Amino acid sequence: MGFFSSGKIAEKIEYTQERKDEIVRRVPYDKIRLGSQLIVHQGQASVFYRDGKSLDTFGPGRHTLVTANLPLVTNLMERATNYAFGDDSIFSAVVYFVAMREFPQEGWGTRQPIAMQTPGIGLGWLLLGAHGTYGFEISDAKRVVDTFVGGGQDSLNLKQVKTRLTNAIVQAGTDWFAEVNPGNLMKAQSMMDEMATAIKIKAKDQFEAMGMTLKNITIGGLSPLETSADKLRNMGLLDAGMYERMYAMDSMRDAAQGGEGGSAAGMGMGMGAGMGMGQMMSGMFGNMQQPQQQQPPQQAAPQAAAGPKQWSAIMGVSEAAEYIGVEVEDVVELCMSGELKAKKIGSKYRISKTAIDTFMSA
Repeated sequence: MGFFSSGKIAEKIEYTQERKDEIVRRVPYDKIRLGSQLIVHQGQASVFYRDGKSLDTFGPGRHTLVTANLPLVTNLMERATNYAFGDDSIFSAVVYFVAMREFPQEGWGTRQPIAMQTPGIGLGWLLLGAHGTYGFEISDAKRVVDTFVGGGQDSLNLKQVKTRLTNAIVQAGTDWFAEVNPGNLMKAQSMMDEMATAIKIKAKDQFEAMGMTLKNITIGGLSPLETSADKLRNMGLLDAGMYERMYAMDSMRDAAQGGEGGSAAGMGMGMGAGMGMGQMMSGMFGNMQQPQQQQPPQQAAPQAAAGPKQWSAIMGVSEAAEYIGVEVEDVVELCMSGELKAKKIGSKYRISKTAIDTFMSA
């Protein structure tokens, strides 16, 4: 395992077989003799932990453990007779080795959509998916141990921290959209470099609180997601009055289509409902007519587009995620690992439908 000790009581503490995705590793003993040798390799830090607290920390080098360089540990032990083991040269503490290095690029993607306000267009909001890559390094070993390990587990790896790091990135991106408000997808896509810089600045405090530094980040793409009144309402974004008017419009449309089995009274109700619906639509969207005139004509007759979706021969990660039925982040990871064959052009992945079908059938 890469650990070395003489007997059950540690007299030499060293960790040599650090894995690529490993951030923290606990040594497999907690009885340590004063005078023991602690060897910390380049790119590592060693943290002593006891009674729910991270205590003394050591950087690279060979250290002889004595009370002079273990002041926090020995202060806690002073009240314990003979260091709790009947021998005043033996003490109890947990030792963690922390990887103090920059970790390779990781993929990130939104699991919850980012909302962008689009004044005067459609419902006034557009829900977006975003993805990209980021790199980070450990800057504070004690803080990492306190935040993620806390004396209760033996190790910590990239997979275990990824959700928390991704959430910090997505929150920073959401804040940027709220402040800058590009207003439409085309402008937002032209500002991805600016967005990446802003995320790095905004996420700095959250990463530092975890003992880490966000070294770099890229935005691989922004893609529109299904935007509906129900989704916006559930996110607390749709104006209550607008939602009520749309609900009333839907109710009148249903009445117009189902009027009393075709009776004269039902037909009259349907005609009245249809007229009212037209007036309501005119009132609701009168101030949006100019932007809507620029929209594709399928909005006027949505039923005409019914039928199975036609998938592109070459897809971006967002369309690939929809095709497979997984999150964008999962597709980015598959592309980065090479499990799913893809071409990387700049910061974006392009994947053939054939490659996806081959991967799914394997």
